[in-house]
Amino acid sequence: MRFLLVEDNLELAKAVVECLGLDGHAIDHAEDIAAAQACIDAASYDLILLDIMLPDGDGRDFLARHRRAKNRTPVIVLTARSQVSDRVGLLDLGADDYLTKPFDFSELEARVRAVLRRQGGVANNSRSFKGVILDSTLGAIMINGESHTLRNRELRLLEVFFSAPEQIFSKSHLMDRLFSFSDDVSENAIEVYIGRLRKKLEGSDAKIETVRGLGYRLVAET
Repeated sequence: MRFLLVEDNLELAKAVVECLGLDGHAIDHAEDIAAAQACIDAASYDLILLDIMLPDGDGRDFLARHRRAKNRTPVIVLTARSQVSDRVGLLDLGADDYLTKPFDFSELEARVRAVLRRQGGVANNSRSFKGVILDSTLGAIMINGESHTLRNRELRLLEVFFSAPEQIFSKSHLMDRLFSFSDDVSENAIEVYIGRLRKKLEGSDAKIETVRGLGYRLVAET
């Protein structure tokens, strides 16, 4: 999935990008509100991680504008403010969760998973299609009782397909979901990952089908 991190503390930002990047997520980093708005204008995101005190303004104003614009992308606020009134104010503005600095990265990862689960309307970190169980926490798929480990980007790509079986995803859309602006890759990378996933789905009742000229979709094996 693709995240936007709005954080002016470069050391913290680097650590967050590395942490979530290891899970296979694509993260664009913006140091201020202007850069964050430019990112939002250029790409769509599954989640925004938002600092409050930024060089060119207050993250709360950014959050309020974000919601007034009917943008439903979930937002986790990263804040040094720990007063109850601060947390209540952030949630009332439209934040989906908040994390008080300094925080443990394992808690950040857990809160990200929780917010994404709520956004997807699921109660846990696993989904199934035609007998194939995708477990995002374990980073694996289960086929006929046998577990197959997924590399991080294989996992994130398969999550896209499991989120909407039968739906066609264009190669450019999959690129957008898997890679950030700083990733220097071509669309051929998607073909490589699709090829790997097809091998891992062998023997199951599901497959990733190529729809010529349009993209790919997860369908039942016939």
